[in-house]
Amino acid sequence: MTTSKTTLNAAFLLIPALFLVATLAQAAETPPSNAEIWQILQEQRELIEAQTKEIQRLNEKLEATGEIVDRVELQAASAEGAHPFANTTIGGYGELHYNNLTNQKSGGDNKDELDFHRFVLFFGHEFNENIRFFSELELEHSISGDDQNGEVELEQAFLEFDLSERYTAKTGLFLMPVGILNETHEPTTFYGTERNPVEKNIIPSTWWEGGALFNARVGNGFSFDLAATSGLKTDNFSIRGGRQKVSKADVSDGAFTGRALWRGIPGVELGLTAQYQENLAEDGIQSTSATLLEAHTVIRRGPYGLRALYARWDLDSDAAEVGGKDEQYGFYVEPSYQINEQWGTFARFNEWNTADGSDATTDNKYQQWDAGVNYWPHPNVVLKFDYQNQDAPKGKDEFDGFNLGMGYHF
Repeated sequence: MTTSKTTLNAAFLLIPALFLVATLAQAAETPPSNAEIWQILQEQRELIEAQTKEIQRLNEKLEATGEIVDRVELQAASAEGAHPFANTTIGGYGELHYNNLTNQKSGGDNKDELDFHRFVLFFGHEFNENIRFFSELELEHSISGDDQNGEVELEQAFLEFDLSERYTAKTGLFLMPVGILNETHEPTTFYGTERNPVEKNIIPSTWWEGGALFNARVGNGFSFDLAATSGLKTDNFSIRGGRQKVSKADVSDGAFTGRALWRGIPGVELGLTAQYQENLAEDGIQSTSATLLEAHTVIRRGPYGLRALYARWDLDSDAAEVGGKDEQYGFYVEPSYQINEQWGTFARFNEWNTADGSDATTDNKYQQWDAGVNYWPHPNVVLKFDYQNQDAPKGKDEFDGFNLGMGYHF
């Protein structure tokens, strides 16, 4: 912009000079009087002052135009990804829990605990319109290390590719497409301080694996997922304890998962997931195939809400039958009512059994009632209170009492 301003200044200053020369040349035939010379000089001074003001005004407009051009060029460069963080996003969530629970088991320990259960950070980056990265890093129970309660975990780290308007694929470490909470578990999105015990013990949320997944959205509210991933490995047929968390995971026997979702009516979701794994038993244990079936519905119509889920594992081996571990199931029903934008209330009935097979020698069924309220002072901030009443198998810990929680996500 400097060259344009210099040229403009010179042009405007040249005009009065040429006018003065022309005037003097015309007057050369008859020498002007002193009064006429004074009049000419006054006219030239006024003309120079007017031209100087015009130059200043035009210079200001040029500077403003230059600033606009610079901003447009910067925005264009950012849109093209020239800025290293132009297409990078950061987010996270966390939750603090207070549990005041009395153990109904004779001689059992009560729970009177305060725990910052989860601190999670999201990092994502969009390489272009069709390729993106997403990750989730979590610290559980506030501190990790030797003899500490917590651990640091990488829950997600995957690349996603848009193959077309309807088809996508992702590969890396990702949450399994099963249940209601496993993929969407930020504390502001569900009722109750703790995640429900059915999805915790049977699904088992939060559950992630490494591999590849293909997604298709076929219209009329239908979508399908097909995944080939690592699977569970366990020495005692504990589903939750079998999560390998993609830490040098044994993939000699992988897992194959399929899910169908229907969202053809606003506020309604119906889901069905099936998984098959050739062998979830660790080395030295009899080979045991495993099949998971899960079905759920989520309904939100005005202030009324309903969540319901059923999940079941069938393990096939003589070793799994010992103690009834070959059949494990759980279900819950959770109606809710949104009083207004800030207050909501819920009730939930849960039942689960991690040893319901034909060789079960005792009743291993748990039942639990939960009821409480959520308060959202902001859509991304929640305060929670709930009361639980549990009925546990004979000789097992059985906790009744209340829970308080706070959570956020951004």
